[in-house]
Amino acid sequence: MTSHTHRTHRSGWLRAGVLGANDGVLSISSLLLGMASAHVTPANLLIAGFAGLVGGALSMAAGEYVSVSSQADTERADLEMERAALQHDFDAEHAELKDIYIRRGVDPELASHVSYQLMEHDALGAHARDDIGITDALSARPMQAAVASACSFLLGGIVPILSGILAPSTMLIPVTTAISLICLTSLGAIAARAGGASMWRGAVRVLIWGIVVMGLTGISGTLLGTRL
Repeated sequence: MTSHTHRTHRSGWLRAGVLGANDGVLSISSLLLGMASAHVTPANLLIAGFAGLVGGALSMAAGEYVSVSSQADTERADLEMERAALQHDFDAEHAELKDIYIRRGVDPELASHVSYQLMEHDALGAHARDDIGITDALSARPMQAAVASACSFLLGGIVPILSGILAPSTMLIPVTTAISLICLTSLGAIAARAGGASMWRGAVRVLIWGIVVMGLTGISGTLLGTRL
């Protein structure tokens, strides 16, 4: 018998973690490159970097929490609707579940039997899964998403800050750019691998966007630095 390892259960924290780390590297590196292009002092550069790191992590956590909480609220409302429907018209809900299985290709008699057994075991769970599409693996977890986003943003954002601290001032822009792009590429490959997708495709996709974002930010810093 061939066993399969499914990755759907990772989708919640993986999405939040990858988004946070990617945003951390890209946001902080772009911030540093933009300010460096405007020729600010090294002290001001690091202050801005650390402020961006803290503010970005908190912003990511708050954004994820609010966003995923809204999804959780919608799920709870749908479940309450199904719970009320089951209490008031069990037979109609049984027919609805049976029709779902028939549309999926199950024989009508078997579909009726399966839907009855599932509803006898856990009627709300059966409708949540097959009627609404809510499962344990994909259900909204606001706090998990918030913590994953904040921590991953901090881990990603500290990379360009360390490169800015350790690199000579004359080499800050190329060193920070190179290290950040390497980190972004690795992150894209790791995320693709964890999700079961092509590592090359994931790496190239993140690399291209990283080059575009950092390049445009550096140009804007240069333009502002010459006018202020």
